[in-house]
Amino acid sequence: MGYEFTDINSNILEHLKSLTLLCVEENPQAQQLYRELFECYLEEIIFSDNALDGYNKYISNNIDIILCSCVSSEKNALELINKIRVTNKDIPVIFVLNEPNVATIQKILKLKVTEILEKPIDTQDALNALEGASKIVIANKFLQDSSKMQKLEAREKYSSIQQELAFAKELNILRNDFYYQAIDNENTILVDFSYQPLDTLSGDSYSARKIDENKAFYLIVDGMGSGLSASLSSMLMTSFINHTIDKMLGLGNFELDRLIYDSLEYIKPILLEDEMLSVDFILLDCIDAQMHYAKFSMPSMLLQNRQKEILKVKSNNPPISKYIKQFKTSSYDVSNIYKFLFYSDGMIENSTRFKDKVYMEFIEEDFYESFTKEGMKQRLLWKIEKPEDDITFIYINRLDLKDTVISKRSFNTTLDAIDEANEYYTNLWESLTDDAKLVYKAGIVFSELFMNAYEHGNLSIDTQEKHTLIEEDKYLDTLIQLQENCTKKINVTISKVEYNSYNYIITKIEDEGDGFDTQILSKIFRNVKSFNGRGVFVSRSSSLGIYYNAKGNSVLFLHKT
Repeated sequence: MGYEFTDINSNILEHLKSLTLLCVEENPQAQQLYRELFECYLEEIIFSDNALDGYNKYISNNIDIILCSCVSSEKNALELINKIRVTNKDIPVIFVLNEPNVATIQKILKLKVTEILEKPIDTQDALNALEGASKIVIANKFLQDSSKMQKLEAREKYSSIQQELAFAKELNILRNDFYYQAIDNENTILVDFSYQPLDTLSGDSYSARKIDENKAFYLIVDGMGSGLSASLSSMLMTSFINHTIDKMLGLGNFELDRLIYDSLEYIKPILLEDEMLSVDFILLDCIDAQMHYAKFSMPSMLLQNRQKEILKVKSNNPPISKYIKQFKTSSYDVSNIYKFLFYSDGMIENSTRFKDKVYMEFIEEDFYESFTKEGMKQRLLWKIEKPEDDITFIYINRLDLKDTVISKRSFNTTLDAIDEANEYYTNLWESLTDDAKLVYKAGIVFSELFMNAYEHGNLSIDTQEKHTLIEEDKYLDTLIQLQENCTKKINVTISKVEYNSYNYIITKIEDEGDGFDTQILSKIFRNVKSFNGRGVFVSRSSSLGIYYNAKGNSVLFLHKT
């Protein structure tokens, strides 16, 4: 859903991707958690389930960082690190404690352990520990060459302060009212975004705005050309459009034609003589089943009808320049359309792994084969290998789930019901597939989001209160006390949708709480230093997508079998 924000400082990422982590952990579930958290950042993770095997793998591989978990044998874990320290006093070690105490911590500190974590593992603490360890590796390598160190420091000063601030400004200009949110009316509409700038200063930008309960506005802007000028024009245009929409919504008088006219009048004096913009203005009306649009020299949008035919809607306007004088808006009946793809030309003009072919030759087939944004993105990235331009696309799937339900259950708001629900969900999945890994991943998502419905939804415990209760060792007692007087239910609905020889299992968990503002998820994932939503983080990485309703008391997620 949008640009794939990293959880590690961007200056560290390229170095981190060349490193190997040795993870000594006997618990398979914990190993899976570390794999989910770290595999996208590192070149390789080598797992070992005991100290002796861990040492053998250390001496037979080029290990950069060690993560050692103390579960059943504190002595063996400490002996392993002590043995490694005999020959390597610099390698960073992350030590995970099961039940921390002063004596153990003192022993660990004597071994010059880099980071100490406690179970249960906090996601952000783990990522911070990985980042801290990687900085030590990088520092050790660059200390061997002072000139390289100077270059790194100069780059970090520029990159950290200038480039990251510039990109943060771009992200603030983009607006997405549907971040991790489905549109619920007659159908369930999944709205997904992929924003992949080639460089810090992107010539692409997009926005998605909720006009009312039944209307949504989508914008893609592509500054034709490269460099600072194209990026500035794109961002200025997007910023003005969002500002104008805010004013229109405040006055209750949104008009697409007026928005386009005012935007052209704003940008024309700013554009250089030979500068142009390609822009998509798209308004989808779910009640009238109409798509109103003005496409200024943008690639044809792709639509798929219920007969699975791929339809193209071409541009109806030339590119925007200083001298454009008029424009045209058109309408399209979308009552029979259930999939939409809007995109910039950086997507289709990219060369592919197939000789002398660009992605334009594959986009229709991939759109047809894909049921979700993730499926579309995987097919795209496999074919192009390396992006050559900014790539932005908006993927919309309108689901009719009325006749697809395969199971439905209601659970009480109790700790016992959590175990009951997890058992119910696991049994159902085991009846659908014999893929143990898929059953495990689906179970992780369900467990995390059902727990959120229990504690944050029906019991109304917010994140800060939860942390305070845990620190004061009052959390479990508080849950038991609150649930005694709680009559609210947690409802689970599971649907199966067949598409192109695959089954998509769609799980919906709905509580009866007050919900929450889903826009907070955008802030969470853009500022991971304040990250609190472990359940959402794990669910995002272990499914094809998670989507809340507007109220925030219902969440839907997908898996493919």
